[in-house]
Amino acid sequence: MSRAALLVLADGRFPAGGHAHSGGAEAAVRAGRITDAASLEDFCRGRLHTSGSVAASLAAATALGVDPVELDRAADARTPSPALRGVARRLGRQLMRAARATWPHPELDALAGRFPKGAHQPVVLGLTARAAGLGPLDAAYCSLYEGVSGPATAVVRLLSLDPFDATGVLARLAPELDRVAQDAVESARAAVTDGVDVLPARSSPVLEIAAETHAAWPTRLFAS
Repeated sequence: MSRAALLVLADGRFPAGGHAHSGGAEAAVRAGRITDAASLEDFCRGRLHTSGSVAASLAAATALGVDPVELDRAADARTPSPALRGVARRLGRQLMRAARATWPHPELDALAGRFPKGAHQPVVLGLTARAAGLGPLDAAYCSLYEGVSGPATAVVRLLSLDPFDATGVLARLAPELDRVAQDAVESARAAVTDGVDVLPARSSPVLEIAAETHAAWPTRLFAS
């Protein structure tokens, strides 16, 4: 496995479109749920253990070779919000463009042909990791780190939060991220033999509801 490839994929400058999304942080800021570094940490921890763990397990399972079409259906079933399903597919389409240009691979081409409007982002991420010669744990880490670093970066802009404080939040969450990544890989390995129904389906109703509200705002800084 190439650790250099992992750095490229995890780099915030990789042109996968995530910079335009706040991961629900913009809605949480307006609702008063995020006001400082402490509440940002609580928000990111909630994402990590709910939608984050689901996305990481999907990415890890795809990296292991589980059928991406089946996993895309599983992602749909685990995303109640139509707004968030749309976001996941748009991000998947953008990631697919970057992945095919960076690590050309027939499996990426096949998935792009099957989902011309975009497969779910975690599924594309897992297949991208596979194309780059990375493993399921790498895919899980990339997914989880993006899931918490996106909101942290967004809150720096939304609240003028000190970037050192935002980075401190990510550092404090690192041990939990390690554990969730390992759990995601265990779930993904189980899915290889027992099917995708064994993957986690943890919900975050507040994020889902806020995403629907956010999508209807006439003016917003972030796409989601």
